[in-house]
Amino acid sequence: MMDLDGRTLLIRGTNWLGDTVMNLPAIRELRRHYPAARLVMVARPSLTHFFRWVPEVDEVIPYQVNMGAARWKEVRRMGRELRRRRPDAFLCLQNAFEAALLARLSGARERIGFALDGRKWLLTKHFRVPLELNRYHQLYYYLYLLQQAGLSAVDYLSDPDFWPDLSIRRDPAMRDIAQQWFGRLNIPAEEPVIGFHTGAFYGTAKHWLPERYRELILRLRREYRPHILLFGAPGERAATATMLAGVEDERIINLCGETAVDELIALIAHCHLFVSNDSGPMHVAAALQVPQIAIFGSTDPVATGPFSARAVVVKKPVECSPCFQRECPIDLRCFKAVTVDEIFRLIQDTLYKEYSPEVE
Repeated sequence: MMDLDGRTLLIRGTNWLGDTVMNLPAIRELRRHYPAARLVMVARPSLTHFFRWVPEVDEVIPYQVNMGAARWKEVRRMGRELRRRRPDAFLCLQNAFEAALLARLSGARERIGFALDGRKWLLTKHFRVPLELNRYHQLYYYLYLLQQAGLSAVDYLSDPDFWPDLSIRRDPAMRDIAQQWFGRLNIPAEEPVIGFHTGAFYGTAKHWLPERYRELILRLRREYRPHILLFGAPGERAATATMLAGVEDERIINLCGETAVDELIALIAHCHLFVSNDSGPMHVAAALQVPQIAIFGSTDPVATGPFSARAVVVKKPVECSPCFQRECPIDLRCFKAVTVDEIFRLIQDTLYKEYSPEVE
């Protein structure tokens, strides 16, 4: 294995929340194998808050991904900043050409990543992506890279004694953040809270129908009267407001764009149930072991499903899914096959299983 104890390893993390959650087992393995190494993440500014809850990471450097003429100027500036850390190795969990260029500019002696996007010449250790990885959850993609690079001696794809640690550990500070938010939102302690994420950044082919989410939320309001928190990015706020148009209820709260990532995690940790599409917040709920219902359409739960025994996945066997497209070119039949009645019954069953005193 590579000798990194007492040395600096830079890690270019992935750009999206769900992928960042799936990086966690690899980060934990690096810490387990190199307890005295300095692990430094390079992450999008919005995701730096995520690592507040990841004690294995020693430092997080924000890196804004720019477009246009300013992009390469920022790459050079970041390269100079990383070089000042005198890194011994640079691990590209992100597959972009730009990640490998940053590795080269950092001055790291070892530069590691998959041989994608025409970047082999920038890396000292580069590996193809084997077809067999398609049979595994995406978190194994990052673990496999560690093994191939000599950062770990574990054969992650076949070792029967290995189980990935994809968890966000609950911290007392999470409770404090949630209590502050619940106080502002007039949510009394111990009252039921159900979280929703009705969008997904990748595209509408990952979105269950908004009118069905609306019907489900109104049915929950009538029959259970929970507090319902709708999470999402700033760009999802308008669509969520449109979905809820005409609904006047202080228990139904649109929080899209209102929370930083560390606050989002703290609030999801204090939900009694989470309902969503295949999205970043879905992976957060799974990592926190929050009971959840995850609705899949264009994507494959084998690869990107919630990695949690407390998750119920809804996926209909239609002939064109998974298609992995951003927008459905036909009629969203994978989602039209999922009814409000079905999801409502699953919510009832999950709440009973998780919280009924009659269930041991």
